[in-house]
Amino acid sequence: MTTIVVPGQPLGPAHAYVPGDGVHVFNGQIVSSLVGQVATSKPTSTNTNTATAATPTISVTKPTLSADEEASATLLPDVHAEVLCRVTRINARQATVAIFVVNGRVCGDEFQGVIRVQDVRMTEVDRVRIFTSFRPGDIVRARVISLGDQSNYYLSTAHNSLGVIMASSEAGDPMYPINWREMKSTRTGVIEERKVAKPF
Repeated sequence: MTTIVVPGQPLGPAHAYVPGDGVHVFNGQIVSSLVGQVATSKPTSTNTNTATAATPTISVTKPTLSADEEASATLLPDVHAEVLCRVTRINARQATVAIFVVNGRVCGDEFQGVIRVQDVRMTEVDRVRIFTSFRPGDIVRARVISLGDQSNYYLSTAHNSLGVIMASSEAGDPMYPINWREMKSTRTGVIEERKVAKPF
């Protein structure tokens, strides 16, 4: 078997298997002790105990990951890291985003971050409005400036290369940047305001 199991999950009756690594016996059942892959092995001919000679051994081992999978699974945003994120909601004070790429590598899990109104751009900070800088669904290039609190990373787009890189208009059409604060619909030509990232 190569099934993924969780701790406490029954794997079979104790009389049918010899318990191996990563399992234990509880109430007559072989039970997983960790998250991992189930493996059964046929009895070896060197086993001299006739009672267990014909009984397979069952064990649970941690899943093996490739180097890329392991790096992605443990990838965490850090201060100064450049991230790609998706705007999930906005209010007058900040945009909440879901981080899915860190330093060019796709994350194993999405992390939540916020772009506060004072971190949107470097100049004219007192004139910044979140509603004209970002919209839900926008893809934003940003930089981590603080690990923030327990639930959010604090991000900044206060640089020419940072800001919205992909967006859709209110009508759902793709838009392209025409200057540092405006994007234009490819279909209707309607212009909407954004904090635009300078293209590379």
